Amino acid sequence: MSRKPSDAELGAVIGSRLASRNGADIGPLLAEKADQLERIAKANPNDRDAAALAREARAAANRAKRNSR
Repeated sequence: MSRKPSDAELGAVIGSRLASRNGADIGPLLAEKADQLERIAKANPNDRDAAALAREARAAANRAKRNSR
């Protein structure tokens, strides 16, 4: 099984993406983050924290999508 990315690694990727977008709609970025976290949770079915984090990320992505309409 492959190693899960650390919080720092995920934060670095997300931070660099946010910095490059300069105020653009972050909905797609939040959706990408949620997708990544859902894949991690699926690969680690016994990790309740990963599942909870994935649910929270998806909820944030869905809120951003609703608010951008």
